[in-house]
Amino acid sequence: MAVISTPLATTLRLQVQTGTDATGQPVYRVRSYSRVKPSASDQDVYDVAQAIGSLQVHPVNAVSRVNENDLSAGA
Repeated sequence: MAVISTPLATTLRLQVQTGTDATGQPVYRVRSYSRVKPSASDQDVYDVAQAIGSLQVHPVNAVSRVNENDLSAGA
């Protein structure tokens, strides 16, 4: 039986380094941006992440895309 995957939502996450702790280890925070079109290409999402990252006070450490899909049994 085939499984059908239907895209529901996509979230863009930027991990930024907000400073260091008492032992000198980096402290990270995640900035999430929802309502990204699931049909957007990875390159477009990355380009937007770079643009948003350039507006951040803290440096961007990582960019990730989180896709949510509905799985159902096919005919």
